[in-house]
Order: sequence, then C-alpha cells, then structure tokens
Amino acid sequence: MPRFFNEMFADDAGAAAASAAIRPHYRDFQHWLDEQPPDLIERKRAEADLSFRRVGITFAVYGNDAGTERLIPFDIIPRIIPAAEWARLELGLVQRVRALNMFIHDIYHEQNIVRAGVIPAEQIFRNAQYRPEMQDIAVASNIYAHIAGIDIVRAGEGEFYVLEDNLRVPSGVSYMLEDRKMMMRLFPELFARHKIAPVAHYPDLLLDNLRSVAPVGVDDPTVVVMTPGMYNSAYFEHAFLAQQMGVELVEGQDLFVNDNAVYMRTTRGPKRVDVIYRRIDDDFLDPLAFRPDSSLGVPGLLSVYRAGRVTLANAIGTGVADDKSIYPLVPDMIRFYLSEEPLLNNVPTYQCRKPEDLSYTLAHLPDLVVKEVHGAGGYGMLVGPASTQAEIESFRARLLANPAGYIAQPTLALSACPTFVESGIAPRHIDLRPFVLSGETVSMVRGGLTRVALKEGSLVVNSSQGGGTKDTWVLER
Repeated sequence: MPRFFNEMFADDAGAAAASAAIRPHYRDFQHWLDEQPPDLIERKRAEADLSFRRVGITFAVYGNDAGTERLIPFDIIPRIIPAAEWARLELGLVQRVRALNMFIHDIYHEQNIVRAGVIPAEQIFRNAQYRPEMQDIAVASNIYAHIAGIDIVRAGEGEFYVLEDNLRVPSGVSYMLEDRKMMMRLFPELFARHKIAPVAHYPDLLLDNLRSVAPVGVDDPTVVVMTPGMYNSAYFEHAFLAQQMGVELVEGQDLFVNDNAVYMRTTRGPKRVDVIYRRIDDDFLDPLAFRPDSSLGVPGLLSVYRAGRVTLANAIGTGVADDKSIYPLVPDMIRFYLSEEPLLNNVPTYQCRKPEDLSYTLAHLPDLVVKEVHGAGGYGMLVGPASTQAEIESFRARLLANPAGYIAQPTLALSACPTFVESGIAPRHIDLRPFVLSGETVSMVRGGLTRVALKEGSLVVNSSQGGGTKDTWVLER
C-alpha cells in the first residue's frame, strides 16, 4: 500500500495512534479532541446534518437519480494549514491565475503564444471550449477569469500540486462559508483557542471585485447573479451568494436587451444591469449567438457584451484555459507571460494526443488515472488501481477510438486528514479548492473548500461521487 502524507500526524502516513507524532499546527486541536466525551462528536455531527438539511444546503443529482437532492456530508474535523504554508500557496495561486488571464486575452487577440510556437494552434482553435465569437472583443480590465477555483492536492512528502483549473463557473464557495459558520456554531471554544483567518468576508470581496470590472464610465454598477434556475445542481449556491452580496438573483427571462444595453425587469420598471455574475454555461447564454434552443439565456446579450456595455463574469470563452488538454501547458504560459518559474507544480501529465504518451498510457492503464479533457465532476475517468480488468479494457477501447480526448496522470497518493466516519476517526483523502478573484487586483480569502473522499481508500472527492467537505483553517500565526 502506498504511503501518503498525513496532514495531522508526522510519522507513519496512516497512523492515528497515540504514539504518532502530531504536527505542531494540530497539537492544540488534538488536545481539545482528547478532552471531549466519546459521544460528543457523533452528537455534533448529527446536529450539523440536521441544520444543513433545514437550511437546504443540498445539491441536485443528475443521471439515474435525477430530480433528487442530497446533503453533502460534512466532516467536523477541520483541515488545518499553517500560516507560512498558506503564504507560499497563495503566491503560487496568484501567479497562476495572472498567467491564465493573460493567456485567454492573448488567444482572443494577438495570439503571441501561438506565434512563438509555445502552444500549437490546433490545441486552441480546435478546442471545444474556444469561442471564435470572442475574437477581438475588449473586456473590462482584460480580465476573463474573475473567479477561479484552483484544485490543489498534496502528495509525496507533502508538496502541493495543481490538479485542475476551474475557470468557467467554479462552484463550492458557499460550502466553504457554510462549513465555517457551522463549526463556529458547534464549537465556539475552538475559535477562542486558535487564531484562524476569517472567510466570512468573501461575499464582500466578490462584490467589490465584480464592481471593479464594470463597463467604462459606470460609477455605481448594478450587479446581478444569473442562474439557470432552481433545478441546477448548484442553485443553493447561486441564491446564497446573491443574498450574501445583497444583489438580485435573476434568470434569463428576467433580463432583456434594449438599445444596446441589458435591463432587468423589476416591479418599478426596467433597471439597467452592468455586471452579470453568470452561473450558466457559454452555450446557453444567448440563443441568437449560441444554442438557438436555449431558454436560459438572453437574446442579444452577446451584442451588448461585444460593445463593452455589460461585463460577464466569468467571460465567455474562458473554458479554453481550464480544459484538461491545456492544463499541461500552464507552466509554459507562466514562463512566457511572466518570465517566472512556476511556484506551484502541475501533476505530471501524459497527453494522449501524442503517440509516445498514448503508448505509455496504454501500457500502464492499471497504474494511471485517465481523464476526459472535457470531463468534470469525477465523471468520464478511469482510476486504474481501483478498476476491474473489464473496466480497464473498456476504457482502453475508448482511448484508442479518441486519443486526443484524454490525458493520463500517475495515481497520486493524495494526502489524508483524520475524518469522523462510521468506525470512528480515520484518515481519508482530501483536496483543496481555494477561490481566486481577479479584478483591479488579484485577491483571495485565506481558506478554501476542502473536499474529502469518505470511502476508505477512495481518491475521488467530488460530491457527485460520494465525497464530503471539511472546514479549512488557515492559522494566522
């Protein structure tokens, strides 16, 4: 069994025994945990589940169970990150998001990175997420990915790696905020014992960020959150963020275009809208420009956007930079645009469009994780060590039929954090999604969404695949 980095215990990777060396930043928490009655954690967990259900913190399920809603399991043992460790991570995240925004602007304008031969043209212009409609459009402050959710994992001896860049409509920040509120309510004494960086101001930071990228000449912008509607899996988050920012939650039918501007229908008549935080995929935003059968969008929205009279966050066409076929090239972007070495490493990646990488992948399928370049949510992937021979052979056929549609990566021994499960407290694998905001400046709260794979041995943390969440504590000292 591979060794993995344990966030809390410093000796044997899986150890939770009393003899295990507790990492310094977990010692106060461990002392508190030792003082608690045996049944307290179970009672507090039940209280959290009941509270989340009452508030409606659920996500919609697609596929075989479509129409149902599930509670995302919440674990009450936090993931704790020391201040110095977070500072290094934050520098790397800011660097990465700056380069990604420069890349998206470049490919829709001068295309210098293509001309320089750093990235092959076909990697961009044949990408399903490339939007030719965005060519030469000037967007406010040259910002495309206003909100980025960068998935971070820790492996090996504890080194951080970027697993994925989420730049289209990244979700999960509401769970980060609600997890913190729940922990403060259940265990207020813990927050008296620890100096934990706050995250509650994220909605204010987000609103300031959105207002800062309003169209030129707009001094007091009207911001809205645009949702596909209540049947979307992340609808709770859309409503939550609108409420927390104090702005309107709208659907496409609530907006209309007139005289080259976007307006919102209100009981007091039409109101001009300047910034739309959209949680709708590109294809559904404007039936006149993209999918004509879309009932979720606003006819004529693209024409207003092209004229620079409304800001969309995130911009149309950002998906070209978070596609998994582009992911291996981000370190080259950082070197090209910033003349810096990447502060955060990518996971080593085999691009199956390359014959030599495809050959290696086919020969090592039982040891690799293979992902669809357009896949998300843990779907469309093969985790070789956890798959049957029949599953591996089935995936081999898919890979041979469309090599360019896949990348492969080694199966990382993701770090683990003590987690309260049915058998008691045991290590479970985790990742981290910090949220990086780009506007006049690049900013972020000190924290993020920690997702946890609740099944023993599982490396898939997505909520759609049975994963849960934890509060993420960044210590202030």
